[in-house]
Amino acid sequence: MPRKNAVPANPTPIARVGDDHAALALREATVLMAPIARWLLRNGVAYPAFADLLKPVFLEAARGEIEEAGHKATFSALSLLSGVHRKDVRKLESADGGGDRGEPRGVPLASQVFTRWLTARRYRLRGGGPKPLPRAGNGVSFETLARELSQDVHPRTVLDELVRLGLVRVDGDVVVPASASFTPSRRLDELTSLFAANASDHIAAAVHNLTRKGQRFLEQSVYADGLDEASVERLRKHAVAAWLAAFERMVDEATALVEHDADVAPEAQHRMRFGVYFYSEPQAAAQPAGASAAAAPPRKSSKRRSS
Repeated sequence: MPRKNAVPANPTPIARVGDDHAALALREATVLMAPIARWLLRNGVAYPAFADLLKPVFLEAARGEIEEAGHKATFSALSLLSGVHRKDVRKLESADGGGDRGEPRGVPLASQVFTRWLTARRYRLRGGGPKPLPRAGNGVSFETLARELSQDVHPRTVLDELVRLGLVRVDGDVVVPASASFTPSRRLDELTSLFAANASDHIAAAVHNLTRKGQRFLEQSVYADGLDEASVERLRKHAVAAWLAAFERMVDEATALVEHDADVAPEAQHRMRFGVYFYSEPQAAAQPAGASAAAAPPRKSSKRRSS
């Protein structure tokens, strides 16, 4: 029988926040951010651009916390709570800075190089597309292109990154563009937006449960280890079947209730999201950061837990 962890209906939220709570939150934030970092790197986004983008995110979160407490979100209050420098707060909150809010700066070098390749006349064909370029040389070459953007990073490093991103391929001594732009397809854009919305609401439910009083959101999972690949596949099929049954029932119920609530005033309306996920990986890859194989032996267990 799987072992179940009991979860109180209305757990006591964190009452006071101190250094120990901050350390705990930061420790687990690294776990949350690991897959996000992989996603960003696989799409050509490096740390500086992401870190810069987080400033307005922290400011908006700080504003919400301050106003919820009944206080005015002044520049000083926003800076103190968010940790964003006051001059950056002023810039982001000003009318001039507001237009750039949420737009990443610090574009990765590989992106800059590829964009120059697409737009600079000397690197384009007569038809407008990017030319295949010799890898090295003083004339029109990939080495020259990369050096125009940076003297600090070796062109070979930039080339390796573009190959990793699938934007170019190397044919002997010639670098050939494999894509005509960075623009994602409409389908990819839709899937990325859906991923962000789903993951955001999942994390929001868990954050609410950890930090707020009152009714808890549904946020549960079943975890098992010590399984072989065939067993994981069997459980995956069970998960898909369970989701399909729940999906049909929830769609029918939600459709009926949306029609029932058609006359609800806009200011009284709410939204909801119900989802499920299944994930598996080799246990050796699932160890916490810094843990060794000897420190974290495989466990034969199955448990239900609240995240």
